[in-house]
Amino acid sequence: MRYFQFEHYFWLLRFACCLLLLSNPCTLKAFAIDSKMLQQKLNVEKGNTDLTTKNALVELQRFYKSRNYEPVWFLQTASSSLLDNALTFIESADKEGLDSRDYQFPKLLQLKQLEEQRSSSQSVTLELQTTRAVLTLARDLSRGRLSASSADPDWHIPQPSFDAVTFLQKALQSGDLTQSFNSLSPQEPSYQLLKQTLIRYQQISNNANWEKIPDMPSLRPHSTDSAVVLLRQRIAQAYAIEGIEAYNITPSDSLVYDEELVNAIKAFQTQHNLNADGVIGRNTLKALNTPLEWRIRQLRISMERLRWLPKNLGNRHILVNIAGFRLTATEQGKSPLNMRIIVGMGYRSTPSFKSNMSHMVLNPYWTVPATIAQKDLLPKQQKNPAFFTTSNFKVYASYDREAEPIDPASVDWRALKNFPFLLRQQPGKNNALGRVKFMFPNSFDIYLHDTPSRALFQKDVRTFSSGCIRLEKPFELAAFVLGKQELSETFLTKIEEGNPATMHLPKQLPIYLMYITAWVDEQQNVHFSSDIYDRDMRALRYAGW
Repeated sequence: MRYFQFEHYFWLLRFACCLLLLSNPCTLKAFAIDSKMLQQKLNVEKGNTDLTTKNALVELQRFYKSRNYEPVWFLQTASSSLLDNALTFIESADKEGLDSRDYQFPKLLQLKQLEEQRSSSQSVTLELQTTRAVLTLARDLSRGRLSASSADPDWHIPQPSFDAVTFLQKALQSGDLTQSFNSLSPQEPSYQLLKQTLIRYQQISNNANWEKIPDMPSLRPHSTDSAVVLLRQRIAQAYAIEGIEAYNITPSDSLVYDEELVNAIKAFQTQHNLNADGVIGRNTLKALNTPLEWRIRQLRISMERLRWLPKNLGNRHILVNIAGFRLTATEQGKSPLNMRIIVGMGYRSTPSFKSNMSHMVLNPYWTVPATIAQKDLLPKQQKNPAFFTTSNFKVYASYDREAEPIDPASVDWRALKNFPFLLRQQPGKNNALGRVKFMFPNSFDIYLHDTPSRALFQKDVRTFSSGCIRLEKPFELAAFVLGKQELSETFLTKIEEGNPATMHLPKQLPIYLMYITAWVDEQQNVHFSSDIYDRDMRALRYAGW
């Protein structure tokens, strides 16, 4: 009797196991993958001569060797959700400004959907290709997909290092794969807000056709023009996409550029890094007519550039956004200071690089670079023989520090084709560097400085320098870098005395000069700037985006 009871329970148990296996095809196929099959497949693939594939295979070999070639996504003891987590992660590449197709997502999804029809060989392929995609995407999210220096030769900030194999090993050990995946991309609010904006734009991109505003003379507030109807429609579209309350204007057929529409245009100008004067000129019209497709591309390459940056910028640091004509000083995650800046003109564009600010020079001399002396200042002297004297320049026959200045009137400037002299402007309120310059070592001879040309800060596009950064609020920055709320009497006295003086910072301060055309301000608002140096376009072409 006991024998029949045991046999009865034995067959019930076998039946229950069969039901369990049949209900989970992935578990069924888990038995079709073993370590020998994985090892053999990886060894076969070694013969591939493609460099990118070779690098990927090296990573796969290293990863699977560390786990004795046991599968990850088809382990008998693993939860069947691991593969789903991995595929969800790969699919999410689109939301990060990347392309899930670059990580073989359609192919992987197709293989997964085969389920019980999938052969053992196909299961091995799904296992390895999923791991390869996860490793590649993890690295791309952590340090950027593109080679920064290849995509943008003017970018000189080293990309972060990242070990994708070690990451995945630790992620699997953590027991929370999703959380590990979510930690890869930059966690700063600026990146996350760009990401949210990108997702929103992607969702509506197929149905967004801007009302194109025709070329027209500058339109000023309270004017009357037939284009006002199109402007109202364009702002209504912007409200539907952005949800900015200032864009929520009352529907009207009026041709008058009225106060409500003016306020909406001012908000639009602010969002697009233009002077909020309500005048619809060339730059505002260009921004109004920029298609959503380009904004998406801007967001993608800007997010990529943020991935190129170090994970930790420093508790206190300075960010100079060249494309945004903007400097932001940050301390403990907050930005107590921001200001307008002027950057290099096109053929003397300001590069992207990182350094550490070490000191300031008060009442600086300006030793004029030879190129600027030759191309910019010599023609002014030839036109006006008193230019050097009235502008407080000293002319030296050599670069010898002990050399005495020569009389500009003793030189036949009109006969010169080259500039064999050293030119140095004396300190003073009209000195091109203003009253203070901020120094940090770099190979580009770039520094931040004051300027007497204050009116240029009111321009929309501020590319007027020879590469250095002119500051709207130099004294406020001086207080920040010194770690003070306001400048000391000693500092102000030295400025008033007018003599050159060096003042060292109490601690070197990281400074990052970077080129970002989609960015976030201190109020968590997303802004767009023009691609003034065409660096976005160059990088996008390189990426194939």
